Amino acid sequence: MQMPATHSEEVAPPATAVERDHPAIADDSERPIGTVSVVVPLLDEAESLEPLYRELTATLDALDLPYEIIFVDDGSTDGSSRVLRALHAADPRVQVIQFRRNFGKSAALAAGFAAASGDAVITLDADLQDVPAEIPRLLAALDDGADLVSGWKYPRYDPLSKRLPSAIFNHVVRWMTGVPLHDFNCGLKAYRAEVLDEIQLYGELHRYVPVLAHFRGFRVRELQVRHRPRRFGRSKFGFARFFRGFFDLLTVLFLTQYRRRPLHFFGWFGLITLLIGFLINAYLATLWFLGNPIGHRPLLTLGVLLMIIGAQFVVFGLLAEMIAHTAAQREYSVRRHLSRGIRLRENREAARSD
Repeated sequence: MQMPATHSEEVAPPATAVERDHPAIADDSERPIGTVSVVVPLLDEAESLEPLYRELTATLDALDLPYEIIFVDDGSTDGSSRVLRALHAADPRVQVIQFRRNFGKSAALAAGFAAASGDAVITLDADLQDVPAEIPRLLAALDDGADLVSGWKYPRYDPLSKRLPSAIFNHVVRWMTGVPLHDFNCGLKAYRAEVLDEIQLYGELHRYVPVLAHFRGFRVRELQVRHRPRRFGRSKFGFARFFRGFFDLLTVLFLTQYRRRPLHFFGWFGLITLLIGFLINAYLATLWFLGNPIGHRPLLTLGVLLMIIGAQFVVFGLLAEMIAHTAAQREYSVRRHLSRGIRLRENREAARSD
């Protein structure tokens, strides 16, 4: 299917990259990108798949690198599976993963990441709004020292009903996580394989991968990328996803900032609630000593209730600390370990034997 002329004449956005808190500095010791995996999650995008495949292969062939394209069908019912089987039969570089039902984008991406074998993994949506021609720029940013490159759709060709909630969502996530990306929801991203080895996806966490990677110490960058209006099908956008996204944001905040110190999370609520309850009860106790009856006052019930709730929060925090200590896992991410094979323990044992 021939692409409209307006798409082929699009002007690429400025090549400048917005570097984040972990500056991406060119490093000769970084492993260069030698192979590329492209993961495409999809749901009911039958009309878009062949044009997307043609654009992807044209772009990837020009890179002169071995590549694979992994389509993950998240329970489509519109004939997408038939188109994907045909693409797989015609091109051995195309893999197809088909879910039994719709499990969500995070599950689709997780399945694609598990099947990917490239040094770099590119993700993009199947609706043709992401532009495959941007892939070389993303890979260049990885080669320049970034571990994760997140696209920023600018300008964005979506209706206001989609752009406005997204802008609010991005602002809240920036404020709460401290990761100043403009577009957490952009499907066009590039990852070094080692990033995906350390991050597990579930729920709606796919949009928070840059936050999780930033917390692990990976270098996150952002690039402005071209965006196109939807040509086929309909958007899978729904207002309910913002409620799910909000709860997942709380999950991410807890996992990144309080997973190994849960008492710091529950303790603040507990101490503040205890303090308020104590002040209320102290005030009522003073009135009682002065001869004023307090048994009929609702404030007494509130004070006692707040102290009980505060104590429960503190106990929850202590129990969570015990669980975190029991299930302690590695808290750090190693970028490289330079060693000549010398081990001090072996040297000490050799010295003893002498």
